[in-house]
Amino acid sequence: MKNIPEEYHDLLHDDRKAFAVLATVMDDGSPQATPVWFSYDGEHILLNSVKGRIKDRNMRARPQIALTIFDPADMYRFVQVRGRVVEMIEAGGWDHIHYLAQTYMGVARWEHGSPDDVRVIYKVAAE
Repeated sequence: MKNIPEEYHDLLHDDRKAFAVLATVMDDGSPQATPVWFSYDGEHILLNSVKGRIKDRNMRARPQIALTIFDPADMYRFVQVRGRVVEMIEAGGWDHIHYLAQTYMGVARWEHGSPDDVRVIYKVAAE
């Protein structure tokens, strides 16, 4: 990812299991922050949530976001990514959260929430 310094690219790899804090903006302009799992497709950071949740509503209304990604081996090492949600994809949303659950928790499936939940993948481009 060209807009993230080279020395932090290791944090984007799945084997690191780095956590991120996603910051979005509420309707009233106040910040909202949530710890999140993520993956990286070689170009975009991919996030996942349920359609209708606060972060989903915020990203739909105001696609500018910030992520702080922490090195799990050294919490004092982190990178901040400011960017924009450039695409929201519902197809494959459940597959993606299962993949993240496998990566972060070592379980085959994400068993939380309702089967009626619409899972969304958010493609973030670093700016």
